[in-house]
Amino acid sequence: MNLAHAINKRIRQRGQPWVFTPKDFLDLGTPHAVGMTLLRLVRDDSIRRLARGLYDCPQKHPVLGLLSPPVEAIAEALAGRNGTRIQASGAYAANLLHLSEQVPAKIVYHTDGASRQVRVGRQTIVLKQAAPSRLRAHDRMSGLLIQALRYLGKANITEDRVNQLHRLLSPKDRRQLLKDLSFAPVWMHPHLRAIAGKESGR
Repeated sequence: MNLAHAINKRIRQRGQPWVFTPKDFLDLGTPHAVGMTLLRLVRDDSIRRLARGLYDCPQKHPVLGLLSPPVEAIAEALAGRNGTRIQASGAYAANLLHLSEQVPAKIVYHTDGASRQVRVGRQTIVLKQAAPSRLRAHDRMSGLLIQALRYLGKANITEDRVNQLHRLLSPKDRRQLLKDLSFAPVWMHPHLRAIAGKESGR
């Protein structure tokens, strides 16, 4: 099996949408060989180059044409390439939890790696180096909630929003949230307990 065939096979097995980097194929060949093969696949229109070292196999919509990959898929590819952790922060965390309809022009992720910025199409993704305390939540949903509540602030955490978040979380998410309370500021604890259903008797 030649390298191009092996790479294409892995892409098909992973399915779409998947944003990948040369690192995802280094078990198949040398860094140089993988890089040159990805370049040939881009030239053949088999895959798309999103930014330096970032690729995907684009999905095509009958009306909209080629679709952009999900922001989270791009961020996860960047994190995997650099071996770092990431956590959506601020306005984007609130948007993912349906607390805000506004998609920020720059989507910020906290990371324990180096800060960097990547532009894919019209979207700018910022990886911002943060203190380890911002990335300590054991569960993705817990971390997302903590970031979203920090963005909203105490005055804007209403009963309606607490109820909305409670419905959004699965029973597993709620149990994990209670385990992750120590990673959140103390002022958030009553709100997070209520979201988990601990205080409201749900």
